[in-house]
Amino acid sequence: MATRLKDIAHDLGLSVVTISKVLRGHPDIAAETRRRVLKRMRELNYQPNFAARSLVTGQTWTIGLVVPDLLHPFFAEIAKVISAETRKHGYSLLISSSDEDPELEVQEISQLLARRVDVILIASAQWSVDCFRMIEEHKTPYILIDRRFQGLDANFIGVDDEAVGALATSHLIEQGCRRIAHVRGPEVSTAVGRLEGYRRVLSSYNMAPLPGHIVSLGTSGDHRGENGGYEATKKLLAIGPQPDGVFCFNDPSALGAMRAILDAGLRIPQDVAVVGCGNLSYSDFLRVPLSSVDQGSESIGKSAADLALGIAQKKDPHRPKTELITPRIVIRASSRRIPSN
Repeated sequence: MATRLKDIAHDLGLSVVTISKVLRGHPDIAAETRRRVLKRMRELNYQPNFAARSLVTGQTWTIGLVVPDLLHPFFAEIAKVISAETRKHGYSLLISSSDEDPELEVQEISQLLARRVDVILIASAQWSVDCFRMIEEHKTPYILIDRRFQGLDANFIGVDDEAVGALATSHLIEQGCRRIAHVRGPEVSTAVGRLEGYRRVLSSYNMAPLPGHIVSLGTSGDHRGENGGYEATKKLLAIGPQPDGVFCFNDPSALGAMRAILDAGLRIPQDVAVVGCGNLSYSDFLRVPLSSVDQGSESIGKSAADLALGIAQKKDPHRPKTELITPRIVIRASSRRIPSN
């Protein structure tokens, strides 16, 4: 016969309400009580009846996450953090990838809505807000991650992308670069913000992009961005004057840029300095370690999980919140032209 909550409560001399609160990760349960309850659950191999709980509470204890690319370390890290944080509170995370395809993203969101998840987290590949209107019609709360949409009043957690572009461009100028090019991403808010930060800093130094010095990666800017970065940088090197610094939309595109520069027989950073964005885990182990703007993926994941849990547990008001993570630049050999003191 399956173990019931009342069986665990009887064994430990606690109320069923207390056992239920432990299951829900309720904060007013003492650590020692929580430890005793969880230990006894493991001993009895207790399996919660989520269907029954859903009927009583109106919750499914699941949170959905849709990202454009699970192979990209940035989104993988965010998913890992969200999963760890939600698990602590008894929630399951359902993860899917849109593969940067807006139609596939709508299908994945529809599946999550059909499963009646409590909250949906989305790093969206959409070009319009129609998809989010569909979610709103289902009265399911959602949170945008990394990418947002002008005119859409929605929860958002992400990095300050204008600050990303400003940090990278300022650093290249400080290293003596004067012909700074930008390999920009696709038409999403992250790329638009980074381009704006790049332009703003150049303008503050009475500089401007030279003709042909802003080149687009095309439609994909994530793990496949290396090929786009390579082709974009080949174009940059084929025009005159050649750039002496390149700020890339993200680290994969920066890897492609560095390969194109080295293939052209040029030196990094002496001839062309390079800065990426993302501070991926392997950036320090490259042939030329890559300077990169750290987007704070762990902070984004933690903040997104906290907000999702607050909404799911009805502790936070449903007024949309925006949280911008402050980026930081990590300087390595790919851009260090002037020795630090």
